[in-house]
Amino acid sequence: MNACDVSVIICTYNRATYLLNALKSLCNQTAETQNFEVIVVNNASTDETDCLMKEFLQESRALRIEYLIETKQGSSFARNAGAGIARGKYLCFMDDDAEATPNYIENIMAFFRSTPDAAVLGGRIIPNYVPQKPDWMSHYVSSLVGNFHYANRIQPFRQGHFPFESNLVIEANAFRSVNGFPEHLPGVAGSIRIGGEGKDLVSRILATGKLSYYDPQVVVYHVVEVNKLTPAYMEKVAKGIGAGERLRIHNNGTPSPVVKFCEYCFKLLAAIILGVGYAIQGNPQQTLPIIVYRKDAILGFLQQKIT
Repeated sequence: MNACDVSVIICTYNRATYLLNALKSLCNQTAETQNFEVIVVNNASTDETDCLMKEFLQESRALRIEYLIETKQGSSFARNAGAGIARGKYLCFMDDDAEATPNYIENIMAFFRSTPDAAVLGGRIIPNYVPQKPDWMSHYVSSLVGNFHYANRIQPFRQGHFPFESNLVIEANAFRSVNGFPEHLPGVAGSIRIGGEGKDLVSRILATGKLSYYDPQVVVYHVVEVNKLTPAYMEKVAKGIGAGERLRIHNNGTPSPVVKFCEYCFKLLAAIILGVGYAIQGNPQQTLPIIVYRKDAILGFLQQKIT
């Protein structure tokens, strides 16, 4: 397969139905097909993903597509495997339960033409709640299910702010210069969640002097199955964020664990204040989740064993 502008890398684990919708959204792009390729990495799925992909490869001629299987569980392993065969100048990481807007690829290409000093691009992620957004979901908790909107115009990320890896585009040379996603932070690995892999990757790229930007026109819609948003699930996600930060600090040496712990405590205090504000505004159902989120992130940061 010849080189192209953008390689869209989709890593998938047991989401065959949603994966098909993601692929269909890429079939319907306004960009010319020769400008991008799609790489699907099956991360040892046990559902019908493999059969679906084989059928899709036989029937679809609308995409330049590669398919491979990565048996080592963890989104970092799978994303690195996809990047290993990518031919694009830019590597675009999109989730298997996301759908790209029709001008997704075109907007990515337009961004890098207009912003040649950028090595990292983060885009907007809009939750698609199925069947509908729960009444307890607030703006500050929705980041746990992928909601992300940083600014209303193109602008650099401020220090300490990072894009989400479910809508992340990186210059291939910059990605490879830091050896890709950190495999000590596997991301989602079956039922285990150790977050922060995207933050770690972007941090290492920024340390080389490269720049990261946000573009609100680079948009995906991310499916959120509300029936799965149980307290146990939300706890696992929040603890995974805290655990990922602890491992990241352990490997990178900065900031100190004490500084990060104090930051987490400050965020818990802010969450309590916000929660009281929600109650005063007549939305008491949004009070507890934001406090529990920050409490669980602290517990994840402190725990020694990841489960």
